[in-house]
Amino acid sequence: MSENTRMQVRANGSIRVTGTVDFVDAEGNVFRTDSDFSLCRCGHSNDKPFCDGSHRSNNFQAPAFDTPKEDAPNN
Repeated sequence: MSENTRMQVRANGSIRVTGTVDFVDAEGNVFRTDSDFSLCRCGHSNDKPFCDGSHRSNNFQAPAFDTPKEDAPNN
């Protein structure tokens, strides 16, 4: 059995993704990522959609939050 992908929202920082994910752009092109990476939430990264740590120097503030514990929809 494969391990689930995990996304963790970090207070005042990025979204940490652990596990294998395929990203699909607006044209339908798929590109693969490393198994662990972070996504930008502050909008200042020079490597969007990935985090480059820019939130630290831009005083980005956004709390982490708890999401409802529901099963993901089957798409």
